[in-house]
Amino acid sequence: MNIVITGAGKGIGFELAKMFTSNKHKTFAVSRNIKSLQNINDDLLKPFSFDLLKDDYKELALKIKDFIPQVDVLINNAGILINKAFLDFTDVDFDTMFRTNVNTVAKMSRMLLPKLKPGSHIVNISSIGGYQGSPKFPGLSLYSASKGAVSILSEAMAEEFKEKGISVNALALGAVQTEMLALAFPGYQASLKAPEMASFIYDFAINGNKYFNGKIIPVSSSTP
Repeated sequence: MNIVITGAGKGIGFELAKMFTSNKHKTFAVSRNIKSLQNINDDLLKPFSFDLLKDDYKELALKIKDFIPQVDVLINNAGILINKAFLDFTDVDFDTMFRTNVNTVAKMSRMLLPKLKPGSHIVNISSIGGYQGSPKFPGLSLYSASKGAVSILSEAMAEEFKEKGISVNALALGAVQTEMLALAFPGYQASLKAPEMASFIYDFAINGNKYFNGKIIPVSSSTP
């Protein structure tokens, strides 16, 4: 299979890049910082340094086309978490959160749509915080709202793409021990580590579209 992953420089995205390439899938890995990816010596992996908020998506599309003419799986994993009280959020915080967590999902999916064939699967990484009816936590109001937007966007994309045979699902992840979590919640230890969650996402990305389309699936063993 041909795979594209955003946010692949660390955490879950990095573990996914390793997992896909070790299982013989050609993987285009997008991240601002690709130093860790460059340490993976595998011709099936193509790390590409790219800022999803600032750089030219036309250039990114050409780089992907040069490496893989068609895309079987797109995993929109890139995201940002700002832990800040609602009354302390600035306009810049709001714009950065929604541009990173929501806009890039739409832009990547729209850009790669011509390269997705029937049977392809778009997996958008949401959060249990953006899952309706789940417990909410102080400091995560806008993060949860942005991830809720990703979930609703996924449902709408699935409806628009179904005639093309392209499935879209969102995984609403619970807490996973990553650098992003550690920065936002110093001292907190999640029950799941990045390789464990990556293993679930790997299997779901390959097989989940056989069973689901337009679904928001909670993947959380704890709260948070």
